Amino acid sequence: MAASELYSKYARVWLPDATEVWKSAELIKDYTPGDLTLYLQLEDGTVSREINYKASALVVEYKIDPRTKNLPPLRNPNILVGENDLTALSYLHEPAVLHNLKVRFVDSKLIYTYCGIVLVAINPYENLPIYEADIINAYSGQNMGDMDPHIFAVAEEAYKQMARDERNQSIIVSGESGAGKTVSAKYAMRYFATVSCSSGETNVEERVLASSPIMEALGNAKTTRNDNSSRFGKYIEIGFDKKYCITGANMRTYLLEKSRVVFQAHGERNYHIFYQLCASSHLSEFKAFKLGCADDFHYTNQGQSPVIDRVDDAKEMRNTRKAFSLLGISENEQMEIYQILAAILHLSNVEVKDQSADRSSILPNDAHLMVFCELMGVACEEMAHWLCHRKLKTTSETYVKPVTKMDAVNGRDALAKHIYARLFNWIVGSINNALKSAAKQHSFIGVLDIYGFETFDVNSFEQFCINYANEKLQQQFNLHVFKLEQEEYMREEIPWRLIDFYDNQPCINLIEAKMGILDLLDEECKMPKGSDNTWAQKLYNTLLKQNAHFDKPRLSNRAFIIHHFADKVEYQCEGFLEKNKDTVNEEQINVLKKSKFNLLPKLFEDDEKATVSTNKPTSIIGRSSQTQRDNKKTVGLQFRQSLHLLMDTLNATTPHYVRCIKPNDHKAPFTLDPVRAVQQLRACGILETIRISAAGFPSRWTYQEFFSRYRVLMKQNDVLSDKKQTCRNLLEKLIEDQDKYQFGKNKIFFRAGQVAYLEKLRSDKLRMACVRIQKTIRCWLARKKYLRMRKSAIIIQRHVRGYQARCYVQFLRRTRAAVVIQKNVRMWLTRRQYRQQRSAAITLQCFLRAYMARKQYYKLIFEKKAVVIQRWVKGWLTRQHYRRIMAAVVLLQSCARRMKAKKELKKLKVEARSVEHYKKLNIGMENKIVQLQHKINEQHKENRELSERLSAVEKTQSMEREKQSREIENLRKSEEEARRKAEVFPSLLEQLSFLQHELENTLSEKEAHNSASPCNQEVEELNMKNNMLSTEKNELNTLILEQAQQLTGTEQFTLNFYSSQLEKDLSEERSRYQSLLSEHLHLEERHRDLKEDMNFSISSTKSGHKRTDSNYSSNSSEFSQTLASTEGEDSPTQTEDENQSTVDLSVLLKLQRRVKELEQEKQSLWQQLDKREEAQQEKAKVRTETPQRTVGRAELDLETLKRQELEYENKRLKQDLNELRKSLTNENSEALPPAPGSVPYKILLEQLNSSNEELEMRKEEVLLLRSHMVRQEALKHKSSSCWILLLRSTDIHTLNEDGELWLAYEGLKETNRLLECQMQEQERVLSEKYRKLLEEMNKLKEEKEQQQKLLAQNLLLPEDARIEASLKHEITRLASENLELMEQHEKQEKTMRKLKKQLKFLMRKVENFEGNHMTLSLYAVILAVNITRKEKDYQGMLEYKKGDESRLLKSLVLELKPRGVAVNFIPGLPAYIIFMCVRYADSVNDDEGVSTLLNLTITSIKGVIKKRGNDFEVVSFWLANACRLMHCLRQYSGDEVYMIHNTAKQNEHCLTNFELSEYQQVICDLAIQIYRQLIKCMEDILQPIIVGCMLEHETVHGVLGSKPTGLRKRSTSLPEEGAVTVEVLLQHLGLFHTTMSQHGMDSDLIKQVVKQQFYIICAVTLNHLLLRKDMCSWSKGLQIRYNVWQLEEWLAEKELADCGAKETLEPLIQAAQLLQIKKKTEADAQAICTMCTALTTAQIVKVLSLYTPVIEFEERVSTTFITIIKNLLKDRVESSTLMMDAKKIFAVTFPFMPSAVTLETIQIPASLNLSFLTRV
Repeated sequence: MAASELYSKYARVWLPDATEVWKSAELIKDYTPGDLTLYLQLEDGTVSREINYKASALVVEYKIDPRTKNLPPLRNPNILVGENDLTALSYLHEPAVLHNLKVRFVDSKLIYTYCGIVLVAINPYENLPIYEADIINAYSGQNMGDMDPHIFAVAEEAYKQMARDERNQSIIVSGESGAGKTVSAKYAMRYFATVSCSSGETNVEERVLASSPIMEALGNAKTTRNDNSSRFGKYIEIGFDKKYCITGANMRTYLLEKSRVVFQAHGERNYHIFYQLCASSHLSEFKAFKLGCADDFHYTNQGQSPVIDRVDDAKEMRNTRKAFSLLGISENEQMEIYQILAAILHLSNVEVKDQSADRSSILPNDAHLMVFCELMGVACEEMAHWLCHRKLKTTSETYVKPVTKMDAVNGRDALAKHIYARLFNWIVGSINNALKSAAKQHSFIGVLDIYGFETFDVNSFEQFCINYANEKLQQQFNLHVFKLEQEEYMREEIPWRLIDFYDNQPCINLIEAKMGILDLLDEECKMPKGSDNTWAQKLYNTLLKQNAHFDKPRLSNRAFIIHHFADKVEYQCEGFLEKNKDTVNEEQINVLKKSKFNLLPKLFEDDEKATVSTNKPTSIIGRSSQTQRDNKKTVGLQFRQSLHLLMDTLNATTPHYVRCIKPNDHKAPFTLDPVRAVQQLRACGILETIRISAAGFPSRWTYQEFFSRYRVLMKQNDVLSDKKQTCRNLLEKLIEDQDKYQFGKNKIFFRAGQVAYLEKLRSDKLRMACVRIQKTIRCWLARKKYLRMRKSAIIIQRHVRGYQARCYVQFLRRTRAAVVIQKNVRMWLTRRQYRQQRSAAITLQCFLRAYMARKQYYKLIFEKKAVVIQRWVKGWLTRQHYRRIMAAVVLLQSCARRMKAKKELKKLKVEARSVEHYKKLNIGMENKIVQLQHKINEQHKENRELSERLSAVEKTQSMEREKQSREIENLRKSEEEARRKAEVFPSLLEQLSFLQHELENTLSEKEAHNSASPCNQEVEELNMKNNMLSTEKNELNTLILEQAQQLTGTEQFTLNFYSSQLEKDLSEERSRYQSLLSEHLHLEERHRDLKEDMNFSISSTKSGHKRTDSNYSSNSSEFSQTLASTEGEDSPTQTEDENQSTVDLSVLLKLQRRVKELEQEKQSLWQQLDKREEAQQEKAKVRTETPQRTVGRAELDLETLKRQELEYENKRLKQDLNELRKSLTNENSEALPPAPGSVPYKILLEQLNSSNEELEMRKEEVLLLRSHMVRQEALKHKSSSCWILLLRSTDIHTLNEDGELWLAYEGLKETNRLLECQMQEQERVLSEKYRKLLEEMNKLKEEKEQQQKLLAQNLLLPEDARIEASLKHEITRLASENLELMEQHEKQEKTMRKLKKQLKFLMRKVENFEGNHMTLSLYAVILAVNITRKEKDYQGMLEYKKGDESRLLKSLVLELKPRGVAVNFIPGLPAYIIFMCVRYADSVNDDEGVSTLLNLTITSIKGVIKKRGNDFEVVSFWLANACRLMHCLRQYSGDEVYMIHNTAKQNEHCLTNFELSEYQQVICDLAIQIYRQLIKCMEDILQPIIVGCMLEHETVHGVLGSKPTGLRKRSTSLPEEGAVTVEVLLQHLGLFHTTMSQHGMDSDLIKQVVKQQFYIICAVTLNHLLLRKDMCSWSKGLQIRYNVWQLEEWLAEKELADCGAKETLEPLIQAAQLLQIKKKTEADAQAICTMCTALTTAQIVKVLSLYTPVIEFEERVSTTFITIIKNLLKDRVESSTLMMDAKKIFAVTFPFMPSAVTLETIQIPASLNLSFLTRV
């Protein structure tokens, strides 16, 4: 592949830049070999000024060096930018690494990135929520490449390799100050402490973590680069036992920066512990130290920065003291440490004064010196003397010489540094002693937190040692990376070529070899007059020309330069000798050794041991001091030896590397300075790793990944069954140079740039495919448009021609129509003239007759109006009188009621102020729950009564329907007979005569009617009044109905609100109680385990070693009681434990019984109070109800009269109808009846209508009269005391003309009610029919749509495929129909079985009854007849002997196999058997037997769960049986609440002597306990497969391809052997559901378990999605939604759609939708905020940040869009946690489920070995 192919137009490259290091540019012209200039355009539009290219406008000319011909580095495709692993990049070079880190850190807010085997961690300078316990749980057990880069992933990899490879591990954390090394090491140790468990000892993990705050306080300080910089290196070995649990730890420290104790630069601080002491100086225990503010002491005020932002030194001091206490360091020792530190602060303020040029002194009354000597317990005069003098020894004499002020101050500072260093080492040793463990260490993981490469303006001895250590670590790192690369190539059987990498061994030899820098430094320190200048000259003379890594500065003779692997560093020689010697005045040390202070001499014990060891071999007296001085190790030698020891340790372990990067010097969050970042990348070896990888084959793909990704580059013929060969053939075609790739056993290796080339080919192929698709679609659209235009033209032509033809036809029609019109007009004129003449004659006759009629009419009206006016005036006067009396009565009543109401109000106020009222308001939650349960039971009881009434009403209605149907049939028969008679015997002549006679009668009646027109007017007026009254009545009725509906609506709303609130409170209380119960049981189990350990230790000391069962560990169980032994010979300790457990349980039950008695007493008092209030209310109601009862009786009598009248009228109407039919069908007549529509027929109908109206009027009159009579009778019998109350309701009726209007109004009300009921019933029936029809129509619509879809799909398929698809559809349709028929068949079989059982039961009853009757009759006749034996009637009990409880539970609980019981016997058989035994003990009144049996049952079940708690089948079986036993105790307790569900026979089996409600609660707690174990067991089974099923598995492989993964191993979603799929998850769920159903578990409980299962699936899947960047893509969202759909289908199949499981999946569904929804505009952001209600803001932002395009046509989510989302969601009130709580368990409830199994029918199988039980 030539360079011209890559450096083509639009290719993007990197150009060097002074400020941004690298800038991106785009080629605007193709490059051809031989060109010396590249024409580029910068992407940001700016122009960068560099030496090798010039810019004009926006076009940049890049000059190529003609000697090297190096082209600028190419830029990776956008799809590869932001990868988790830098080695996954196609082009591996510095700009690609820097850009990838910048994209992840700045844009995606991701601080961790892999670079091969190295984890790059960038300090965010911000607290991130990515280190919580749920994140640790998510990374635990995962492969390193499966999750996003994290420090926890590195720690998990180290922990896993330690357990798998049986090899010690080490984590090397390095970086410069402020990069976050200490925090990374701390989180790694926290991870180990969390995922492992302590072995034998308690709180080992806490003690390991407690060492961190102590070491930070004593070894960390604020620098200009970091507020918490570690000024020493440390290596912590965390020890593990064979079970890989933490046993202890050990710490080694390196090169503490002692100079910081006495000097700090501007803006820096001393070690934190000094400022913590000063901040806590006000405490009483620190008063004796005489401390003050940090600014008062010389050692803490030099930096002039005593305070760190957002850091409370007093609070940190409390944390430090707490950590000391946790590590076992006593308060006295802590105070001694603080005392020494305070003394160092006072020593800093000791003032030295000049006496002369070579003499100095300290005032004897120096306050700080006196405090220092007092705290240190030494003589003040002696310490003051030796601070200003020194002792010189020669071979013969000893001299005491005064020192200058400068030397005295240096000696004081050296003493302070020495004391602090000794104290630091002593504290480290104490921490190591505290972290030691008696258990043997099997392996360890070391965490190295060491300084990174440092270079400052002035570099001294400390920087020299730090860089020396980094040289050694870099060498070890290079060798390890080289080794791993070689192993990878050999594993894949690829030819190995030697890779040239930087070897820094010459630089290391320069420092540590013989006659190296350290060797010359030690030699110069031994010289009597050695100095820094002479040492520098020795370096120049020895190393300047011999070693290329050593150099001399041009302008200095007291400095030297070393070329390190990262950069060249200039070191100043000043102070090297003094720091290397680390000398201190021995006399000052001797003074301190004489101290009375206990801790101080301990600090210098090492010096004394060293002195003794050096004096022993010397035999020459007087040379001991010289030997001691010569043998004293220098700082450089000590550091070199400790470094060699560290390297030996690291080489013996498997290293893991963490490189920390400081992004900027301003501590700005998520801001990357490219210059500083590149410096650190070069210094920490990241770029060297990249260079080594790029020198070989950095890009590596498995064959399956390569095939899936680049399948689009193959033709159909190229795809073979062997995918390896297919990949080989494709690569040989695409890449001609075979050196650019290699084929391994499992992977294909590519050189740098080849993957980018393949991606270019793939994108070009996809782009061409898109162009081809666009071309085809555009052609189709154009052709479609043309055909549409052609069709339109044809239609227009057709319509135009049709229009022309219609115009011609219209012309012909108009010509013909004109002739017709003329003819008709002439005829019309003639006809109109005739009609005018005729109408004139008729009009004259009409007016004349009307004048005569009006004259007669006015005369009649004049006479009638006088009578009418008199009647209405009298009525108006009477009504006025009535209204006045009524108003007066109402006023009196209102006054009387107001006085009564005021009295009642005062009484209520007095009661409200009383104590009893407040007690009534403060009823406890227990009474509320009891009342709520009581109300629920009453409602159930009322519902059952109403259902019984409803069934009775339905029976009566069915009987009436049958009667009506028979009557209708009789009527139909009579009608048919009448029709036959009418057809056979017509009598037309008689009918004509009859009709003529009737016509004459009607004419005479009509004349009479015309004469009686005033009467008709009165009737019309009455009808109008009646209509007005009816309208008023209707309005009143509608108003009453509306008010009633409003009242019922408000009552229903309040009832629903309070019931929902009470249910919510009840659920919260239940969940709180269950959590407290689980904690109580855990603590009880812990107590019991500790007691067993203590007993075991005592017994082991007495009787020697005994072997114990390994299955019973102290930490493996979560239950409260252990399994009691059931063998024949039990140990004494076990029996004692059993007795103790039973005693504890009985005490608990007694306490519970006492509490319940108190509650019952309290409840009875409240009931008495309620009864009194009800009695008072009833007394008040009696006065108002008595008159209402009389009125009600009258209304009932009225209704009976109405019904009788209606029946009578019905009968009469039927008789009239029969007579009419007989008259119409007279047998003797020969004429036919009148035809419909004829004049006689109409006359007959009018007569019938008039007769019906007359009949109705008479009926109403009869009703009015009868009702009036009934009302009079009711008024006669009323008492005088009720007269006032009834005055309002009766006077209005008596005053209204004998009460006729009122009675009519009452009758209309009753008829309206009847009609309303009928209409409502009819509406209900019609709505039901409409609903059924609508359902059928919807089903038919769905079937129609499915058929249409299928037809459309089939039309697109070829003929063979169409036939096959139709056959498949027909098969599925038939299968579904068969399933429906099978379900119907099963339902029918179930009903048949039920009916058969009922029939058998009834037959048995009949036989028993007949048998009893026969025996009685025979006994009455003959006494000597033999009596036959009947079958024994069992009482549903099992008799057992006292002491058989252990045998019973051993066979029934301990040794029972759940599978055999679930398959062969009835569900819950053990529970039934135990309860039948309990019934027997209850029947014989054996209190001790009942308690013993139930206690042993509970203990045995707990023991089985403890022993076999990991077996889902066992736990499910005993959960079902525990629930069944609890339901049996409730069902047969005798409580009315539960008895209503029983049969009469079951109620006979209720317990008689004991009330076991306390045991119901205990067994309920046991069921909760087993339920939690069931969830834990189920979670352990599901959790390993959830991620693989829901996230990693793809149903359609390679739909959008996969991206390169780098060197990290990744759990691929491509098909592999044993890969888990969603079907596997559904199989597990189905197995769980089948097992629970077989065990007879309650359906409500199964629904709760399924809901918990789906919550676990959602939580685990979503947590992994939030931690895996490679899973956040559009295609993965599609896959997740498909998997969720399969889960929902499983729910629907199991009929569990209403269990709430779907709602638990809502966060996962919304996350999948978030991956697929558009994410660009503000409207999209609004839609996301509206849609994602189940996700938190942190989760939404995390998903958007992690969204990664898989193909080139996708785009990343911009930072501005994420900012818009944050602004929209900032007001949302929610939790700030990122992860879902996967350990959350919903509160469980156990609703009462009565059993239909009768106890007397239960048979005990022989296989249970319960022959000692006897059925009773």
